[in-house]
Amino acid sequence: MQKINDSTLAALEEMLQNSARSAPLDFLPIFFEGAHAEKQMLGHLNPEFIPFIQSSLEEKHIANIEMNHHGLWIDNASPFAITASLTELANRLRQGGFIPGWRNEEFSWIDHNGHAYFRLERAAFRTLGLRSTASHINGFTKEGNLWLGRRSESKRTDPGLLDNLAAGGIAADETPWVCAVRELWEEAGVPPQLANHIAPAGKVHMRRPILGGGFHDEQLFIYDLALSSNFIPTNHDGEVSGFIEISLAEAAARILADEFTTDAAFVTADFILRSNKGSFLP
Repeated sequence: MQKINDSTLAALEEMLQNSARSAPLDFLPIFFEGAHAEKQMLGHLNPEFIPFIQSSLEEKHIANIEMNHHGLWIDNASPFAITASLTELANRLRQGGFIPGWRNEEFSWIDHNGHAYFRLERAAFRTLGLRSTASHINGFTKEGNLWLGRRSESKRTDPGLLDNLAAGGIAADETPWVCAVRELWEEAGVPPQLANHIAPAGKVHMRRPILGGGFHDEQLFIYDLALSSNFIPTNHDGEVSGFIEISLAEAAARILADEFTTDAAFVTADFILRSNKGSFLP
């Protein structure tokens, strides 16, 4: 295995230590205040979106939602009622042009205790700065190489950049494991009997503002998967244009050259650092 120099490892370490950035000070917080729980911060609003939301709520109120100069407030209500209220807000934002790439897929917002409070169109999560979840899988060979996918040029976000063997957002009602197995088949052609050998390897919390948009807040669940030397990934869903098998040293160089999606760069950096310590094998 090609040795990675100390300065490269230090750069990857520093990068991982800065994965969760604070929301800009001018972003408006979104709060949930439940009857049986302390106030929780749900997300953050880009100040560019605030005048539209204010005027929309003044024109027609949405149940369980209030806005003042301290934040956007979600009143205590059932998950069904909160879902309905936030869906109405999201639909208005979509009509106003603030939610690009509407997917007709739902994510759940889950608190730190694992409770799902509501579900919402996945494209609205970034606009509202809500915390979502995703599964990422590192596919590695016994020679110590990594298989990486290259995102299709037709993808709305990060076209043409390198990604993990498979990765994807965890849909409402999915577990991280189920999502990982599904994405492995759809994106890389890994059959379930092999995908079920994934090894949980921790998680990374990603938080960063999106240029000209919302706020990305996502928990990345990381899995490692050992692949045989004769396995060749094959994409099934059209979201990956091809795959490359490269050494960890080359992967590190490509991370530092900004050839990866941001999320995949952190997941791959985590794998490289664990492998350098001899702890990535399942």
